[in-house]
Amino acid sequence: MGFLSVLSMAHKWIAERTQPGDTVIDATAGGGVDTLALAELVGPKGCVYAFDIQEDALHRTRQRLAPLIEAGRLPRLHLKLADHADMADYVDEEAAGCAAAVMFNLGYLPGGDPAVITRTESTLRALESALDLLRPGGILTCVLYPGHPGGEAEAAAVEAWAAKLPQSAGQAVLYRQPQRQAAPYLIAVERRKS
Repeated sequence: MGFLSVLSMAHKWIAERTQPGDTVIDATAGGGVDTLALAELVGPKGCVYAFDIQEDALHRTRQRLAPLIEAGRLPRLHLKLADHADMADYVDEEAAGCAAAVMFNLGYLPGGDPAVITRTESTLRALESALDLLRPGGILTCVLYPGHPGGEAEAAAVEAWAAKLPQSAGQAVLYRQPQRQAAPYLIAVERRKS
């Protein structure tokens, strides 16, 4: 049967911790795959924030959400043309500290300009913001792509960030194929329950 892909595992872990009506965040909307998965989990009474620095990514995300719009099952949706490092500036105050999940899918927009990539400095700031936005027991997932230019350094920095995270803040796990060092892998953090 094989193991789940890193993205499927991220979706599984988030589905285990998210309920209809929850607030969730896609920190890197890209093609909208994660935004759609999050929207389906929280349903029409939930709230989804999705961020990207490229208008094309938000356009693709809107298109991917079309079936939910047509079926009247779209949650409150906030698509933001903004850097993921600034997500806390766009999330409503009452949602801060209450998000069930924050997803990151780093790298570049498939089919887009491969020179436009997530950057280590802003990603690390975004991860810190994401932890603050999560509720106790909430989850942060981060799919890393070390196989593209700039991706290896970003992945190493995220892994170091997770390793140094105090256990009082959260529990971090790593999901990876050790035989394929350039393959995508997943880091997840569950926010410590108060």
